[in-house]
Amino acid sequence: PYGMARPFSPASGMMPVLEKERSGPMSIVILGVDLGKNACSVVGVDAAGAVIVRKSMRRQTLIDYVTKLPACVIAMEACCGAHNLGRLFAAQGHEIRLMSPEYVRPYVKAQKNDDRDAEGIAEAASRPTMRFVELKTQEQLDIQTLHRVRSRLVAERTNLINQLRAILLERGTIFPAGRRKLELGIDAMLAAEDTALSPRLKQLVGELRAEWHELDTKVEALNGEFVELARNDAAARRLTSIPGIGTLNATALIAAVGDASSFAKARDLGAWLGLVPRQHTTGGKPRLLGISKRGNTYLRTLLIHGARAALPSLARSETPLGRWLTGMIERGVHRNAIVVALANKLARIAWAALRKEVSFERGYPAAA
Repeated sequence: PYGMARPFSPASGMMPVLEKERSGPMSIVILGVDLGKNACSVVGVDAAGAVIVRKSMRRQTLIDYVTKLPACVIAMEACCGAHNLGRLFAAQGHEIRLMSPEYVRPYVKAQKNDDRDAEGIAEAASRPTMRFVELKTQEQLDIQTLHRVRSRLVAERTNLINQLRAILLERGTIFPAGRRKLELGIDAMLAAEDTALSPRLKQLVGELRAEWHELDTKVEALNGEFVELARNDAAARRLTSIPGIGTLNATALIAAVGDASSFAKARDLGAWLGLVPRQHTTGGKPRLLGISKRGNTYLRTLLIHGARAALPSLARSETPLGRWLTGMIERGVHRNAIVVALANKLARIAWAALRKEVSFERGYPAAA
């Protein structure tokens, strides 16, 4: 690492030479770490914000290096592997600050490289208005991984079903919309002796149908795990008492936000999920656009699906929430806008259930 350059001397005619920094690791206040698969770039700054350490090291070397450091702030982007390292460093007495990469980007100066990224991370972590990501526990990461695997399996099943429909459509065989109707139709076709398919194609369709059944089995096994997790967790049981929030939504919420202590108000959770209007205000003229779609896309999708499923029954109920929905319907608000508004309401109710440790009460007033 190098510090300030010596001033240029006209008498000597020599260009400025960088002096090696005399400060040691004892003066590091914030350590910015740009994580990589193999090598990590590290930049340490002192209390004045000056860079006193600039290194590149492997992960294990980084762990050994941080172990020898006095307690300081370690800043990283909230990316793959950050939570694991964050827990290791927190156990050694360091303060961990994880940030969204989009919040770090404005602090990266000049050309982008790993070294500049680490310097920008350290500078962003020193800002008093910076928003930090809560460090996830191992249990939260496990639940999140189960959800991601399930999401991939469902996507694979959808692709397979679409391919099956296309193959059969080219042979003049059309099935009604719906996964169950297609499933029954293919099973009947494979069981029949006389079909319009050639023997090889019939064999191929049978193999695809077996692959489809295998994906169904894997998805159902994961669904069973989520049901068991929700049954054995008190916070998940409170969340499932909310209309439109089932075991998938409840476990995904716990994996993403934990006890929701990182959100000061209920509206903050809805805004973090991107369920609020996108704002473009200039010159004192407010302009609200569509929803911002920021934050956790998977969780936002689950909440919107849950709101869409719960909307008909809630709108018919004689509850404050039902009257709130009925009022929007009578005013002619578009159905999709009502669904998103209900999803935002469910996110706020979920925040209250997690923070206050109470179950949902249908008769509780629904604030606008």
